[in-house]
Amino acid sequence: MEDVSDPPFRHVCKQHGADLMYSEFISSEGLIRDAIKSRRKLDFYEYERPFGIQVFGGDEEAMAMSAKIIGTTNPDLVDINFGCPVKKVVCKGAGAAVLKDVALMTRLTSAVVKGTNLPVTVKTRLGWDDSSRNIEEVAERLQDAGISALTIHGRTRAQLYKGEADWTLIAKVKNNPRIRIPIFGNGDIDSPDKALEYRNRYGVDGIMIGRAAIGYPWIFNEIKHFLETGGYLPPPSIEQRAGAIRQHLHRSVEWKGAVVGILEMRRHYTNYLKGFPYIKEFRNQLVQKDTVAEIEEVLLQVEERYAGFLPERVRAGFPPSSDPVSDETATLSEQAAENCAW
Repeated sequence: MEDVSDPPFRHVCKQHGADLMYSEFISSEGLIRDAIKSRRKLDFYEYERPFGIQVFGGDEEAMAMSAKIIGTTNPDLVDINFGCPVKKVVCKGAGAAVLKDVALMTRLTSAVVKGTNLPVTVKTRLGWDDSSRNIEEVAERLQDAGISALTIHGRTRAQLYKGEADWTLIAKVKNNPRIRIPIFGNGDIDSPDKALEYRNRYGVDGIMIGRAAIGYPWIFNEIKHFLETGGYLPPPSIEQRAGAIRQHLHRSVEWKGAVVGILEMRRHYTNYLKGFPYIKEFRNQLVQKDTVAEIEEVLLQVEERYAGFLPERVRAGFPPSSDPVSDETATLSEQAAENCAW
């Protein structure tokens, strides 16, 4: 997820049960031009393994060269993003735009597969729009090109993140006797119940979580616990939420420096504190503080004010149309959707 799944965010997710994580998506053109921002996205820690670096682009040579560059950092796999629906990516003939040209998609994939010794996976969508839901053909072509696994988001590019994700075509791909690679489903999984229901109904090999983890990393362990035991873990207390914020904040400052680290953490507070009544007062303070010490002081006040309060689980990334305890009109989850969230 662009501007979301950086090392500080991934650290918090790993601590709460994420099994396989990916980098922010990286422009192949940026990599081969040695752009600082693109190069920095290649960095990861050993504790993050298994770890994949995700690349996007529309030029075969650039994709092949970027695969070689990625290989020098020794991740566990290379992932190709053929699903990002945002205009700035699609207009460059990358991301979901490639769904309009399956032959090009196959050539781009082959270029990456030939350019690395690492396993290559792909994330994509059902198709460009409702008149071209070509994921069944795409899956066969990509498998033949040499990918090791495929993740499918249950919407078309035209849908962006609107409406309900359709997993029926994901199931058709999984049940295709020609398909031998693992098939992972993605889209709208925001609770343990839905994870179990969709796994059983559609028979996928795994589930990818994106927006629902923003501000709620506990979802990974909640799902795993429910799948293993049929029971629910208790929701995180305010102390646990504040603890996750502190952990995320300190990692952010360590990774980006004090000024940028504190500034970029501001986008996360709303999601971490979603569901608490009258939280705006504290949230406004958090986004105005310029030092870690000042933020820590506000978090102590939050813990004191909401000690013992357990809000009803608000599904991160999929806010209700009317939220009585939040006056936010735009959350980071929505922003992430604009930046290619999965």
